[in-house]
Amino acid sequence: MQGKKIPDFEPSWMAVMGDVFNTPAMHQLREFLLQERQHGATVYPPGKDIFNAFKYTPFDQVKVVILGQDPYHGAGQAHGLCFSVQPGVQVPPSLQNIFKEIQADLGTPRPDHGCLVHWATQGVLLLNDVLTVRAGQPQSHAGHGWEQFTARAITELNRRREHLVFALWGRNAQVKAGHVDAHRHLVLKAPHPSPLSAHSGFLGCRHFSSINRYLVDHGTPPIEWGLPNLHTPFG
Repeated sequence: MQGKKIPDFEPSWMAVMGDVFNTPAMHQLREFLLQERQHGATVYPPGKDIFNAFKYTPFDQVKVVILGQDPYHGAGQAHGLCFSVQPGVQVPPSLQNIFKEIQADLGTPRPDHGCLVHWATQGVLLLNDVLTVRAGQPQSHAGHGWEQFTARAITELNRRREHLVFALWGRNAQVKAGHVDAHRHLVLKAPHPSPLSAHSGFLGCRHFSSINRYLVDHGTPPIEWGLPNLHTPFG
């Protein structure tokens, strides 16, 4: 997010959230990001990719929300979809655990890449709580305004949509449960899939079958969690 430009913010999302870009909090966040770059910091993901979660999953097509913490902080990894990495990038440990759980839950083979665009285009909003990070410094952009922005996105989904699934993995994500009416939507909670916590309840949570069962029960096509082979790079 540079200057007053809003890169790739999808029109249906703009219709319900466009006013937020003119708030003092977002002006402060924009200024913070500009200062980061002016001071020589490398920020991930690239500016054109910051809002990819919204670009690939329009507001009226959201079926499932998976909420991550903040983007990967290594070179070439983050591209605006939580837990996802660019084609050709080694699959990070948290995503390996996600694939491991999908295989155990659904019998779906583990893919040989970690690009989750296929999920996003089916209606899985792959949203991080914080949308940017300084290279090599996880959580370095926490507390600068992104949390309010993503809370607004979840609030709008909760208020305007019915029978969505919110998969909240880890403490940071579960804070957002307060923005969701569990009588109208399905809220699933588990530890974060990080190797530090996955064995404390993420592995074995069976969230992926629970998500599909809920969607089908409410007349919505299930998510195809298997990933096809990629023939062209993500752009």
